[in-house]
Amino acid sequence: MAQDAKIEAPAMTAAEKEAAKKIYFERCAGCHGVLRKGATGKNLEPHWSKVEKDGKKTEGGTLALGTGRLERIIGYGTDGGMVNFDDILTKEELNLMARYIQNTPDVPPEFSLKDQLDSWNVIVPVDKRPTKQMNKINLSNVFSVTLRDTGEVALIDGDTKEIKSIVKTGYAVHISRLSASGRYVYVIGRDGRVSLIDLWMETPAVVAEVKIAFDARSIDTSKFKGFEDKYAIAGGYWPPQYTIMEGDTLKPLKVVSTRGVTVDGDYHPEPRVASIVSSFIKPEWVVNIKETGQILLVDYTDIENLKTTTIGSAKFLHDGGWDASKRYFLVAANASNKIAAVDTKKGTLAALVDVAKIPHPGRGANFTHPKYGPVWATGHLGADVVTLISTPSENAKHKQFKQYNWKVVQEVKHVPGNLFVKTHPVSKHLWADSAQNPEKDLAESVTVWDLADLSKPKAVLHVAKDAGLPETKAVKRAVHPEYSKDGKEVWISLWGGKTDQSAIVVYDDATLKVKKVITDPKMITPTGKFNVYNTQHDIY
Repeated sequence: MAQDAKIEAPAMTAAEKEAAKKIYFERCAGCHGVLRKGATGKNLEPHWSKVEKDGKKTEGGTLALGTGRLERIIGYGTDGGMVNFDDILTKEELNLMARYIQNTPDVPPEFSLKDQLDSWNVIVPVDKRPTKQMNKINLSNVFSVTLRDTGEVALIDGDTKEIKSIVKTGYAVHISRLSASGRYVYVIGRDGRVSLIDLWMETPAVVAEVKIAFDARSIDTSKFKGFEDKYAIAGGYWPPQYTIMEGDTLKPLKVVSTRGVTVDGDYHPEPRVASIVSSFIKPEWVVNIKETGQILLVDYTDIENLKTTTIGSAKFLHDGGWDASKRYFLVAANASNKIAAVDTKKGTLAALVDVAKIPHPGRGANFTHPKYGPVWATGHLGADVVTLISTPSENAKHKQFKQYNWKVVQEVKHVPGNLFVKTHPVSKHLWADSAQNPEKDLAESVTVWDLADLSKPKAVLHVAKDAGLPETKAVKRAVHPEYSKDGKEVWISLWGGKTDQSAIVVYDDATLKVKKVITDPKMITPTGKFNVYNTQHDIY
């Protein structure tokens, strides 16, 4: 799209820009970037150009598209996985955002170690906390549930299905992670606020908090023997950096910038920290840098003299999970349509696997395929398949499957718009949502396959209908299947609008029948759910 340099951006008042900036941060920056250079989503700069490897120059930009067309794209979504916003934003807001993204992006300020220390707050000092569990909750089967739009986390007893506590956290908590001991829940909001929840308290509550960035997604803890609960690490989208903290107080200790050169050799000003996971076999974190395609193995044995191994893979790194052996970490380079596999034992790239459009695995799913042996599964935002990749095994009975390792062995037919796939070691099923699909019925449903026969779905469950909630025009997105500790139940969030009644629908994994609908006026816009035991031990 060659662009006339004389085209001017639509005029906006200061108040309009501030309103649009807030909407962009909450709804758009995660995929398109704070500087709007794109990643999972398209580049949204007013004008951009790039030179391809063959020397051909490509140009484009939001100014060339114009306000009317941008309104339609934002309102109706795209088949590449972008959700429709016509049931989230008003017509006036759609017009506002169409005009805003034609204006030059603002560059936010930095956020230093001093800024982080100034925000740091220990609400309950370590010596004032319980020395043993003070409640009667089965903590290993608690679910930490993100209430996206209220900036809260609901802690739900998986045995009784009762909400035990709702705690104030950062806006739109992205993930919950567990300390190695299982005592503490670490959550991080998209506003960069980290909250530490102590499950041992009579009523579990936040005992410390800190802001590590203006925009963030990832957090994890030190899990290697001898370092249990000692450190936590959180990654920023803006500024692009990660912070190492004390595990029991969240005191910031070290900030490391991730700005640098991409795997293609180009400098990037906004290489955001995507997923972070903690190795079980070394005192290391696997830190995935989105825009550069670099995977960092960060050794935390001596944080004053930090040692980091840098592994080149592919752009743009997002989320991923461990294989069944927990030696290999598989992460989606979703805009490159690849899965990168890291051998954390050797500290090298094990494979770079081509997959379908925009892989989005969450943590993925591990199971033993009847024909191909151990596999790891990812779904896709932009393709109608769930991809199965063969993974290595040191088990002697799996020797015959070695020939398939790091190959795509099957593409299971699904629908586009999948965010998460999930199974459990004791389950006979594979579950996948389709929350980002533009079709209302599909977005409100989940698909289940029998692991013994993946040729066709065993069932498509319409979660919104099963919940029995009042019918509304807005889509109630069925999202994020999560198993109970024993693998006998699957919990699905039904994510409605801010003013709609939302719910969590609990299914019996064996019968696929509804066991319980958990709903409450205080449970607004539930999204991700994290079972304490499964998250602590990376079971998926």
